Amino acid sequence: MQGTLNEIDLRSILQLIALGQRTGELLVEAYPIWSENHSPLVNHRQPSNQSYFPKEFWLVFFVNGQIVYTIKGQNSRCRRLREYLYRYRLEPTPERLEKCQNLTHNDLEYKYLWQLIKDNCLTPNQGKTIIQQMVRETLFELLSLHHGFFIFEVGSGLDPLLTSLEIEPLVNQMMKDVQQWKQLHPYIQSPHQCVVITNQDKLREALPKKAYEQLLYWANGKTSLGQLSRYLQRDLVALAKGIYPYIERGWLQLATPSSANLRSRQTAWEWTETRNLPHILCLDDDLTVGKQVEGMLSENGYQISLISDPLQGLSAVFELNPELILCDIAMPKLDGYEICAMLRHSSAFRHTPIIMLTGKEGFTDRIRARMVGATDYLTKPFGKQELLLLIEKYLTNHLGA
Repeated sequence: MQGTLNEIDLRSILQLIALGQRTGELLVEAYPIWSENHSPLVNHRQPSNQSYFPKEFWLVFFVNGQIVYTIKGQNSRCRRLREYLYRYRLEPTPERLEKCQNLTHNDLEYKYLWQLIKDNCLTPNQGKTIIQQMVRETLFELLSLHHGFFIFEVGSGLDPLLTSLEIEPLVNQMMKDVQQWKQLHPYIQSPHQCVVITNQDKLREALPKKAYEQLLYWANGKTSLGQLSRYLQRDLVALAKGIYPYIERGWLQLATPSSANLRSRQTAWEWTETRNLPHILCLDDDLTVGKQVEGMLSENGYQISLISDPLQGLSAVFELNPELILCDIAMPKLDGYEICAMLRHSSAFRHTPIIMLTGKEGFTDRIRARMVGATDYLTKPFGKQELLLLIEKYLTNHLGA
């Protein structure tokens, strides 16, 4: 199941998944800022006369028609989870993150959350609360989105499961939140807006001491409403409604964050120019792996095109002309060995680095990859540094840097 949100709204998509008791992943991508005519899961090179702003995307995981987890954007090094863990005075450590890298094919953030529970740093109920808030946050944004692409892919689901949420009551509640949010316009428009105090004296008189001190700490022009709701574990709409009267009176103001403050987020304020950056094509039919690779590379200065259909990928590679290709081996219709062999028969890609991605680690698989012309071989799951080192190695050789 795939299409655009112009053809079917997100609420109907969720209802179909619930009715069918489906297990799998739903990917939703907002349109690129500079175009609304591209096909799903392909980030084409932008026109030479336009700047490119990366798209926002969301992944929603389902088991038997219920939501079990969500991912928002390029969530590098568990940035979103860090904000939810603030209340528990927990901070993701590099050692524990590396330990999680090789556990399963699950999202790193989800694995890390489980690791905290296993290490008795969080209780299962606290973990469930965090997931419920993440799901609500994601649905709030998705139900407010009217233009974008979606694709649902049947899969095995996350394992192990910490919680599952029924779709219908959750969507009904979030639709009410979306309607209430609209009533706060034009004073409050986006969860990315940051709070700034414009009249401390009036606020000090109107608020309880503790509430005023808390607001004084967070209203620094750098913390967004969305971040504040995570730090305080308060519902976003309830938080916005709480500060609305003071914004209306002019005692508080909401500022649009600058691009410098949003370098870690996947938003329309990121990267005003990317035309000269190395371009990498990732061809992988696993949406979760593909999106993780996309996040790792784009935040490190690479243009990245992600394609999930191997037949589409073979034709797109000639249009995109990437400097390096990451290609999954086990794909339907056309496997990675066949794609690599076909590309090596073309003079255009005879010397382009092609790195094969696979869940297998057999000697014969490596030999076969070399025989069809693969430059190197990377076994899943792999870490960010492992991927970046390999890419930098072959791009340096290929581009003659």
